[in-house]
Amino acid sequence: MVKKSTWVLIHRNVLEPSERVPQVPDDTKKVPLELWTKGYLQEDANIGDEVTVLTRTKRIEKGTLLEAAPYYKHDFGKFVPELITISEQVKEILFGGADNE
Repeated sequence: MVKKSTWVLIHRNVLEPSERVPQVPDDTKKVPLELWTKGYLQEDANIGDEVTVLTRTKRIEKGTLLEAAPYYKHDFGKFVPELITISEQVKEILFGGADNE
């Protein structure tokens, strides 16, 4: 159970493929226009329930509750040792080395 006022992530389809305007590219026409947004849950709910949230810009949005307390899960990948060498070379070329930072 996710409690009211929890920061959450919701999802809903804004437009189905059949409702898309004819000007969009063909590959875009084949998929729905989707909305993912975060906000404060307006009522206690379970993941998967249809809920209402209040966004930080004070909009009320409705959608399916996906996640409570969402956070960024991406990163920039594994360490690449060559980038350290490149960084040192660039500093040397531009600034005369690491001592002139």
